[in-house]
Amino acid sequence: MKYRLKTKLSLSYIFIALVCIFLISVFTNLFLEKNFKDYVIQNQKRKNNEIVSLIKEQYKEDGKWDTRVIENIGINALEQGMIIRVTDSNGKVIWDATVHNNGMCQQMISHMANNMNSRYPYWKGGYVENTYKIDFKSIQVGTVQIGYYGPYFFNDNDLEFINEINKLLLVVGIFSFFLSLVVGAYMTKSLSNPILKVKDTAQMISKGHFDKKINEKSNIIEILELTKTINNLAETLQNQEILRKRLTADVAHELRTPLATLQSHIEAMIDGIWEMDIERLKSCHEEIMRIKRLVGDIEKLSKYESENLILNKTYFDISELIKNIIKNFEVDFYNKEIDIKFQGKKEIINADKDKISQVIVNLLSNALKYTPKGGKVRVELDAFKDKIQISVIDNGIGISHEDLPYIFERFYRADKSRSRITGGAGIGLTITKAIVDAHNGKIEVESQLNNGTKFIVILPKDNM
Repeated sequence: MKYRLKTKLSLSYIFIALVCIFLISVFTNLFLEKNFKDYVIQNQKRKNNEIVSLIKEQYKEDGKWDTRVIENIGINALEQGMIIRVTDSNGKVIWDATVHNNGMCQQMISHMANNMNSRYPYWKGGYVENTYKIDFKSIQVGTVQIGYYGPYFFNDNDLEFINEINKLLLVVGIFSFFLSLVVGAYMTKSLSNPILKVKDTAQMISKGHFDKKINEKSNIIEILELTKTINNLAETLQNQEILRKRLTADVAHELRTPLATLQSHIEAMIDGIWEMDIERLKSCHEEIMRIKRLVGDIEKLSKYESENLILNKTYFDISELIKNIIKNFEVDFYNKEIDIKFQGKKEIINADKDKISQVIVNLLSNALKYTPKGGKVRVELDAFKDKIQISVIDNGIGISHEDLPYIFERFYRADKSRSRITGGAGIGLTITKAIVDAHNGKIEVESQLNNGTKFIVILPKDNM
């Protein structure tokens, strides 16, 4: 059976509240009753000792007993549920409660038995007698027998106290139950409302409404993290949707131009407007090659973004590799009057040499392309304990703050004109990031418009 979250939480709170109230009531009752029983037993022993002590004081030096006081002691004890019998050293009875009022003794024992049976239906108790010696100057002068209902008993006041405690526990239980309902309703609302809001927002996101955000606050860390995750998901999907549309427009634009050129040339030749000569066929061939290069770029991107990208790792000197690549670019930098310098020392790493070469080539190509005539490019190699860092720094046109988060996306070009002369196909940095990620490294970029760009590549030295 399926329940709504609010219903399930409410039922859970009610169940937990009932269980807790029941357990607290049971254990409290057991604890109080046990301690009260121990108190009654200890109190009975204390009373016995007090009675014995009082009767002992009634023996005089002349060998006589103060029977009047003993009788008062016995009557008082009888009223407290104790039956006393005092005898001298010869066994002669000095005072006996059963002789004084046997009917009252029997009635008292019967009343105590009824009290205990009303409280404990399976109670097994009975009349108990304790005998105590009475000494005078180290000589036994008599005995006191104290009888009561044992091993312990609750009188009317005791039972009333226990019943009042049980009533109090019942009232506290009822109050706690209703309090738990109020608190449970509040907690259920505070937990379920944000989750329901997340559910509604997620449904809106699934329908393409990426602008929907969760603005409700919560003091529960997990719910805050959940709402933050959903908001980030919406923002990411919104950005991906923008990039997807832009990618579609870019690819369409890249294909439209050569296809339009091919169409116009071929139609002109079919209609007899142009003659089919070598120059026009070469022009058509160039447009076909443009389309082929675009398809090749897409295939290359698919290969590098694959999770199964194969790395052929070897140990090599990364500084030597960078120097050789810079030499290959020397003519290009020289023609553009750009000063390029390398700073670093020998560092051995374990990586795919060809793919790391592709990373450096891509970054140097970007620096060459976007650094104006007379600019400067600096390549720095730094080593740490288990990592190396390659920095490519230029003082070129830079990247705007709005474009920085997207420069590693497929076919993204900060140059909105989509000119292949300046912007390329827009996959160089995407491939670069894919290679770095495959090596368990990371790539970062720092840039300001018109103030240059700094690409930072961090790679582990020993990438096993």
